[in-house]
Amino acid sequence: MTTSEKHSYGQILKSSALIGISSVLDIGFRILRVKAMALWLGPAGVGLMGLYGSIADLTQSLAGMGVDSSGVRQIAQAVGSGDHGRIALTVNVLRRASIILGALGAGLLVVFARPVARLTFDSDEHADLVALLSLAVLFRMVCLGQTAVLRGMRRIADLARMEVVGAFLATAISIPLIYLLRENGVVPSLVAAAAAMVLTSWWYSRRVKLRFPSMAHSEVRREASALLKLGVAFMFSGLMTMGVAYAIRVIVLRELGVEAAGQYQSAWTIGGLYVGFILQAMGTDFYPRLTAVADDEAASTRLVNEQVLVSLLLAGPGLLATLTLSPLIITLFYSDAFHAAIGALRWICLGMSIRVITWPLGFIVIAKGMRGTFIWIDLLCSLIHLGLAWLLVRTIGLDGVGMAFFGLYVFHAMIIFPIARSITGFRWSAANRRMGLVFVPVIALVFCSYYVLPPVWATALGTVAVLATGVGSLRVLARLIPRKDLPAPLRRLLGRLPGFYEKTPR
Repeated sequence: MTTSEKHSYGQILKSSALIGISSVLDIGFRILRVKAMALWLGPAGVGLMGLYGSIADLTQSLAGMGVDSSGVRQIAQAVGSGDHGRIALTVNVLRRASIILGALGAGLLVVFARPVARLTFDSDEHADLVALLSLAVLFRMVCLGQTAVLRGMRRIADLARMEVVGAFLATAISIPLIYLLRENGVVPSLVAAAAAMVLTSWWYSRRVKLRFPSMAHSEVRREASALLKLGVAFMFSGLMTMGVAYAIRVIVLRELGVEAAGQYQSAWTIGGLYVGFILQAMGTDFYPRLTAVADDEAASTRLVNEQVLVSLLLAGPGLLATLTLSPLIITLFYSDAFHAAIGALRWICLGMSIRVITWPLGFIVIAKGMRGTFIWIDLLCSLIHLGLAWLLVRTIGLDGVGMAFFGLYVFHAMIIFPIARSITGFRWSAANRRMGLVFVPVIALVFCSYYVLPPVWATALGTVAVLATGVGSLRVLARLIPRKDLPAPLRRLLGRLPGFYEKTPR
């Protein structure tokens, strides 16, 4: 490999590590908040938090018009062009749009507070708290605009610090509010958490030093129009995703009951936990990098292949470990009462193994700004997922919802590869073909072993596979990435192990 290719692999690993560590810490702080609420308020308080959070999420999705995601693309494009005036224009328009849309969303929630309260709680009793929740919507939208600036300019370290500091402040403020106000502190804690995040995002986004020239109204209109056109596509995609997730939970609830819905929730949470770090890093670092070179087909193909290879090396051993240790993981995170979710969890892991491969290809469509194609892909995938879930849950039971997720990504792989090839002439690299020939059979073998072998033998086979692929992935990463680009603790550890580095000067 050339030096630039090694540096690119190093950048992918570094961003994945930074975002992964910050996500782990963020989840830790969230668990503290939920644990405190569970102790002081019980299941009813946790339920209230979920309901109010859903109202805020839906309002934010509708009012936001997807400008945070489209803003990342616009800023990354401007950065790639090297035009500082265009960068300043895009950042300025994005920040203003976020404030205006946040204010509109907050105003709508205040106006419709009573209908929303009746629809959610079947009474007007919570209308005042729903209206107060509008502040959280405003703060979240402003935060998303400022975060999009950091993502578009690929300030990964600042994003990681912002996530950790924001989560710490949100926890430090929310827990005393819950303790002092009990159930009446649920909405204030959501508002306080959003305020903490907007202050943190402002602190780090202010480090982006730009000179804002005077802007003509025509320039502002043109930039705002570009943001909203692509943003609407992102908004529809988000609403489809939220709608399908809600509908599948309703299907499980209606067909199998409340307990099965809880089992599915546990399987879904654990199945996406590890891979979620990798996908978040992909959206934070890889998407802006790809957007900057979207017009260069060879560079786009190379970046996608590099991202797939590193994602597979990072995710493969973790997914195998989840497949193998799913009973233990379920017990650690929940309890023995959730063991009925093990089958669904394994199918979800199988789907996640395809997801880490196909997601980078999907970013080609977004980076190119192909709104129609993006919406059609999401619509088809949503219909397939929902249809499979309805059919398989009714005929197979709880495992059927995991099978539907696996079927979704088989379908996604079947359509996204031809589309990516037609757009950029994409082809798999030799390295990815080799890794695919290793991981795909191994994951399939471990998965099938639980249906044909005694549990002890299947677990032994899975453990061997986890160790072998883990060591193999470390060896490949150590050869792909310059030693100086590795985190210092990992560099020291690998340096002591035989065979990880060739005897070359530092």
